[in-house]
Amino acid sequence: MTAHGSIAPGRETMTRIFPDSARVAFTAAYPDQAVALTHGLAGHPLLSLEALADLAERMPAERVEYNLGALPLGVDPADMPANGLTLGETIRTIETNGSWAVLKNVERDPTYGALLEQALVELEPLVARRTGAMLHREAFIFLTSPGSVTPFHMDPEHNILLQIRGSKTMTVFPARDEELVPARKSEDFHNGGHRNLSWRDDFMARGVPVPLEPGDAIHVPVKAPHFVRNGPAVSVSLSVTWRSERSVAEGELHSFNALLRRWKMPVGTVTARPERQMARRFVYRVMRKLGA
Repeated sequence: MTAHGSIAPGRETMTRIFPDSARVAFTAAYPDQAVALTHGLAGHPLLSLEALADLAERMPAERVEYNLGALPLGVDPADMPANGLTLGETIRTIETNGSWAVLKNVERDPTYGALLEQALVELEPLVARRTGAMLHREAFIFLTSPGSVTPFHMDPEHNILLQIRGSKTMTVFPARDEELVPARKSEDFHNGGHRNLSWRDDFMARGVPVPLEPGDAIHVPVKAPHFVRNGPAVSVSLSVTWRSERSVAEGELHSFNALLRRWKMPVGTVTARPERQMARRFVYRVMRKLGA
């Protein structure tokens, strides 16, 4: 069942990363609904703290983000507090240092790239029938201290988050709700703005909390707002993501609207099937090539 109702998929013996039950649930929900899944990567040696600390220390600084983890649900990106530690120290002592860290684009490391491909190849035929080819495949690893909070935000990709170690609860909200994500925020986001969103306490009633333990996963639709509260132990999560013609089209149309708004011209509606809005996308691409 989707994240708009009770979510309790069964477990089964797994010979692949995603068992049959998870692929069936994913097929029913993709691409528009959040849904709980299961996976077989919990305890994988590449996802231990020591292996991840080694990975982080050989990654470029621009592909790593880390800060203190005790944050409010709504926080300005400029106010994200540093923890005063090196990245390696942050990961190796994350049980006690009250921090949050993300390793971005770990697929650029060949070993972790192979792990990403192993996961996505199982879902590729299911995705292709709904949104076409899997584009721009990426992987992210999140490490969080006990009690940490990932603030209210959205992401531009199709995303499956796999819980590897520890527990957390992700509260997921509907995509395309303009009270949660106003049109101008989408326009700014697709032109390089930050993923964090403004929070109001009355939003809470629209979210569905999804508890995640090792072996659990969740599919999060493109730009579905969510926040995460970590449990009482260190958490490690792997996020496998991809783009599609639909997600690319949505970005193009919001960028086009931002351009029209700057010119004080009427903006257009971005529909639930933006890939079909071919005329507007064509105009935007022509204008972009002309340097508009």
